[in-house]
Amino acid sequence: MNRINHLFNSNKKDLLSIYFCAGHPTLEGTVDVIRALEANGVNMIEIGIPFSDPMADGVVIQNAATKALENGMSLKILFEQLRNIRRNVKIPLILMGYLNPILQFGFESFCRKCVESGIDGMIIPDLPFKDYHERYRLIAERYSLRIIMLITPETSDERVREIDDHTDGFIYMVSSASTTGAQQDFDSQKRAYFKRIEDMKLRNPRMVGFGISNKTTFRAACEFATGAIIGSRFITLLDEEKDPEKAIVKLIQGLKD
Repeated sequence: MNRINHLFNSNKKDLLSIYFCAGHPTLEGTVDVIRALEANGVNMIEIGIPFSDPMADGVVIQNAATKALENGMSLKILFEQLRNIRRNVKIPLILMGYLNPILQFGFESFCRKCVESGIDGMIIPDLPFKDYHERYRLIAERYSLRIIMLITPETSDERVREIDDHTDGFIYMVSSASTTGAQQDFDSQKRAYFKRIEDMKLRNPRMVGFGISNKTTFRAACEFATGAIIGSRFITLLDEEKDPEKAIVKLIQGLKD
């Protein structure tokens, strides 16, 4: 069974998924970050593929991507770094990146390398659902990879159900239509959106991302979904602490206080 499905079939709640950008803050530190996250109880990891034009990302992740590219990170290097990751890492690993570098690599070659590197799925924010369904779904399924689709407050109920019917793994519920970045709380409008999606009784579990940074936002996300995804806050702590172990310990403590 795909590790993503296995995680969500375990009936665990309050799942924590962490996003970081491969090659940031150092080119060779990707595996160290992954191991530190798993060792400190993170349930799932999203490994960002740095890209020069990350349109869905806020300043923190943009800067991390820029630094990673300056460090020399590429898909080829990332796959080399991940080659032996499954010798001691058990939790689901997802690659998150934009369509352009993936297509330059070749989509089927990308899927093949994902399997060789122990990757369980991918999130491609700028992949239209129609293109996914018509051009890429069958290839990904051939390699037992999950393509995770995003929904926003502006996504219609009809499209949400269509995504739910034709994807597997989980649905990435973006908290707002803006870019990524830490928030202190979710307003009533965002909470109403969470409740609307919860009331749809979808087949797939949901994870809330964008803006999760503290106990308040984490608890609000987990109230209406299986868990939450944190990116910008962890990257900020990683820049401050210069050590993935210290960064994730500090983040988790902040989710409790």
